[in-house]
Amino acid sequence: MNLEFLKSDDAVVGVLNIRLVIRSAHTLKDKRRIVKSLKDRVKNNFNVSISEIGTLDHCQYARLGIAMVGNDKKYLKSTLSSLINMFRVAISVELVDYHLEFI
Repeated sequence: MNLEFLKSDDAVVGVLNIRLVIRSAHTLKDKRRIVKSLKDRVKNNFNVSISEIGTLDHCQYARLGIAMVGNDKKYLKSTLSSLINMFRVAISVELVDYHLEFI
């Protein structure tokens, strides 16, 4: 049995961490509504996994983790860069910081 295909290292994982400020949120309920809307928009327009990963107990700050797996680093970088731009122009939030890395 030949298992050469298992030795392939073609998979690339793109990981994007986003820090946001939600100035219009005054309660955790406001924050959850805005973050859920953003997550739904991302899921509907991009083939990525997204989750809120930090600052869960503060109503005006959010951290999101986004991951994408593929075999073309250039495509992953392009897609994740489009996501960064989407957050930059979003009206409901302010993009504070992001970190993009590939594994």
